[in-house]
Order: sequence, then structure tokens, then C-alpha cells
Amino acid sequence: MVPGVWRVRAGAAAAAVALLAGGCASTDDTAERASSIRSEATDVAFTGCDQVECTGELDGAAYEIRMPEKWNGTLLLYSHGYRQAKPAPPDFDPVRTDPQSAPRPEVATELLAKGYALAGSAYESNGWAVADGVAAGEQLHQFFLDNVGAPDRTYLWGESLGGLITETLAEKHPEWVAGAAPLCGVLGGTNLNFDLALDLAVAVKTLVHPQFKVADYASYEEALANFDGAYKAVLAATKDTANGIPKLLLIAALVDAPTQTATYDGSTLQSQASAVVESLVTGLVFSTAVRQEVEQRVGGNPSGNTEADYAGRVSPSERQLIETVSAGSTDRNLALLGAAPPVSPDTDAREKFEQLGTPSGAVRVPTLTLHTRADPLVLVQNETVFGAKARESEARTADLIQLYTAAPPTFRAPAPYGAGHCNFSEDELLGVVSVLDGWVRRGIYPGAEVITEAFGDETGLTLGYEPGPWPADPTS
Repeated sequence: MVPGVWRVRAGAAAAAVALLAGGCASTDDTAERASSIRSEATDVAFTGCDQVECTGELDGAAYEIRMPEKWNGTLLLYSHGYRQAKPAPPDFDPVRTDPQSAPRPEVATELLAKGYALAGSAYESNGWAVADGVAAGEQLHQFFLDNVGAPDRTYLWGESLGGLITETLAEKHPEWVAGAAPLCGVLGGTNLNFDLALDLAVAVKTLVHPQFKVADYASYEEALANFDGAYKAVLAATKDTANGIPKLLLIAALVDAPTQTATYDGSTLQSQASAVVESLVTGLVFSTAVRQEVEQRVGGNPSGNTEADYAGRVSPSERQLIETVSAGSTDRNLALLGAAPPVSPDTDAREKFEQLGTPSGAVRVPTLTLHTRADPLVLVQNETVFGAKARESEARTADLIQLYTAAPPTFRAPAPYGAGHCNFSEDELLGVVSVLDGWVRRGIYPGAEVITEAFGDETGLTLGYEPGPWPADPTS
């Protein structure tokens, strides 16, 4: 087995079990579905968009369907990533409510040329709308089935929050999902990621900005004001070598902030420092604007740090770097963190949030994940958590392949791939679909040679890579 590519069960057998999983389906039904999934047809009948409303709205969610000239029988159902409920930092772009049927236009063009049908939608609400995203996917699939045609196979894919929605749908509906590709997904689950965002906020409050309010925001405006104050304090800390920089390095160590981003290649110490600051600022958006929307959605603060062991998260190499900048500062600052008042979650809010997107690891269809190695928003260690759940799940019926992409050692911003949140090349996105299709439809298990060939040249695919443990669990 190639490092960085692991499987839950033997490939072809497990895939067959997953594809036929339907609970009460008859033998004839499962045999018919298996035959349909394996079909090599390239001109499947469908009702075109001249007769069907391929754009519109379903229960408050705008949708889009795009059909090729000749359909190969595969429906690619896409779930988009997190969209702010209101304009938010860093760019304060207008709120999006448009449907999205592929990660980007050029990828859609290539997939249509290959005969794939594309479908995707907005969600009834913006924000942490996992339940709305799942409902939108279910409704759009049924609309396609009722009005456009019967897919031989349906693959789910999506980025970021859409990756979480993709996996949630795949676990829920193996009877019509043939394969899934959650990309840069929040697969570690809601509370785990937001507890880490709280750790960042608490550390910033304790070490660089005492006025920072870390939770229980009264309004969106209050959350933005807190972001603004923390952002300015972090920038000011970068100018204080003796005190500020050691504190930022410690905060980065607590949350495993990447030392490479889409903007900074990390090839020099200065570039690494700039990347860390960008990563922390990115996390502060999660800790303020996104948290406020979540708190409104679940009725309180779902996050806590009562059991956090911050000292245990600092590795020897991280401590050595901090001490090189300012001797003795690590223990002084850890003592400050240890003395800070702990934050307890609202129990009901935490339980409700857990239900809004925490994969069980019960991989029920062939599943292929892809994550950038340097992701400042959804840490690559989400894959570590999800992989462990899948290995331990007694309900799994199919294989999981986890892939990673790394940026070149040096680059002129922006990074072509591998660094930044969901920063994939066109070749990588098309490669995911190609590998998943060969796996599901033709039984070609995604070994190293198959994956490498499908991903092409413009890729940072690193088959030998395995992410480390979750920051709050450094000994796992």
C-alpha cells in the first residue's frame, strides 16, 4: 500500500458491497443497479433544457443543471462551500445566493465535454447551512430524476462546507449515491473545528488583545468589531520582536497554523512568519463572523476549552524556535494561558451543533478525499480524524482513499495548488472525477499508478504524505 493512500477494505469487493447497499432492495433490484452503474453507455437518453427548467428554485434554493450534448449517464452533484450570511472580512464581498454546479467554470467545460451531467444549487440559507445543503442535494437529485433522466450513477462532490455536506449525503443515501469526493472538507466535524477556533480566540485575547470577546456575540456588528480589534493587535504584535512575535509563534503552535499559504511560499523565515500571520487572521474570521452566525443558528456558544492542554501542544521544535526569538517566553506565556478563565459551552447548543455536520466515518460508497497540505482555514488534520473514524467504524461498507496536494517549494503568489484553502489545480479536480469514475464504474482500484496518471502534470499530488494528529491531540 502506498503511504498516504489507505483503504478500509479490499477494493473491488468493498466497492461492490457499497454500490449494492440498499437495505431492503430485492436481488433483482440490486443486480439491475449494479449493471447500470457499470454501464459503458455514452449516449444515454435525457430530456434537454429546452423542455426542462434547468435553472430555477426548489424550496428557496436556486439550482442549476447543465447537460452535455451526449450524456454518459453520470450525474455529478456538486455542493458549494461556506457562504457568509452577511458581508464579512477580509474582503466584505457581496453575499452569494447563486447556484453552483462545479468548482469553477473551466472545470465544468471540460466535464461537459466528457459527457457528464452537472447539477448544483445554492442553499435555502447561507452560513453553516449543512442541513440546508443536504436538503438541497436531495431535492435536486429527485428533480433531476423526475424531469431530466435516470442517471446510471450519481457522484457527489463538494468543497469545504460542501465537502462536509457531500459526506453527510453519502452516508445517508447509499441507495442512490455511487461514489463521493469530499474536497478540503470539514470532515473532523463541527465541534472539533470550532473548539480549535475558540483556542485561537482565547490565545489572542490572553496574549495580544485583552479586549477580545471570544464568544456569545450579541450581533454580527459586535463580531466584526472584535475581528477588527484582534486583527490590528496581531499586526501590531508582528512589530515587537521581543514580546509580540514569540506570542504569535506560540499561538500558531497551539492551532498548527500553516507556515505556507497561497500568498506566502514559506521558503524563507520571513515568508514563514508572514504565512503564520495570514493563517491566524484567517482563523480569526472563523472565530468571529462565522462563530456569530453559528451561535444564532444553534442558540448559544457550542465551544469550550475546559479540557485543553495548551502546554502539551507545543512540540520541541516549536519551543526551540520560540526560545530562539525570546528565551524564557514560552513558559511565561503558557502560564498566562493556564491562568486564563476557561470557556464552557452551552450544552444544548453543542449538542445541536454536533448534529449539523459530524461525519460518522461510516463510509458506504467508494470515497475519495483531496486536501491541500497547507490549509489555513480547514486544517489538513481533518483528514486524520475522519480517517481514524472510518477505520474504527463497524458500519463502513466501502473504501476510503485520502489524497493530498502540496505547493511547489517556491512560487510567485498565488500558489498554483497545494497551499491555501481548497486551492486545487484544474488537473487535480478533473483527476478526482476520473479516478472516482474508473473506480466505481470499471472497478479500477486507485493505486499510485492510476492516481498519478489521472492527475496529470499540473499537480502537487504527494502520495507519500500523511497528516499529523489533530492539534488538541498531539499524542495520537
